[in-house]
Amino acid sequence: MSLRAFGDRAFLLELEQRIDPGIAARARAIADAWEAGGLGAAIPAYASVVLQFDPPTPRAAALAAAQALATDPPASRPAMPGRLIEIPTTYDGPDLALAAGRSGLTPGELVDAHAGREYEAFFLGFMPGLAYLGTLDSTIDVPRLDTPRPRVPAGSVGIANGQTLVYPFESPGGWYLIGRTVLVMFDPRRDPAALIGAGDRVRFVPR
Repeated sequence: MSLRAFGDRAFLLELEQRIDPGIAARARAIADAWEAGGLGAAIPAYASVVLQFDPPTPRAAALAAAQALATDPPASRPAMPGRLIEIPTTYDGPDLALAAGRSGLTPGELVDAHAGREYEAFFLGFMPGLAYLGTLDSTIDVPRLDTPRPRVPAGSVGIANGQTLVYPFESPGGWYLIGRTVLVMFDPRRDPAALIGAGDRVRFVPR
């Protein structure tokens, strides 16, 4: 692990730099331990955690706590079955045929592979309600697009680099678009506002 300053009131604790469910679980355990200590909020990602500390906590005390977590991180809790979120999906995305061809599959085979498993929500990032889900079936092999789209419709289902996601809002995006859903991924009037939370399980259901 490595630890460094991340602005005036936070530290960045980096774990192994790869996408792996076990590493993501360790990041969440570290974030939970930090918040349990009452120092501030923690933001876990795939293989790193931002550890924020609030006033009046002295920087030296926060640094010592962060170093302790880096030296002796908490054990990851046994995986608990999160909520199962089913995403009704129309597989008619503009990149479906291209993604299938790059993977050596027919469009129907790619749909079967994508819809044929449950995904874990590793963490939320980039924009509210955007959950990074993994991992894809190994037969699906596509990178990010060489040129991102300036505008991706909300509800678009994308794949890239062994992961999948649903765009919660219209935004730029560089993932292969294979389908769409009518579900609202983020609604501030809802509790919780994000449809998918870290640790939840997600299944895409063809319609």
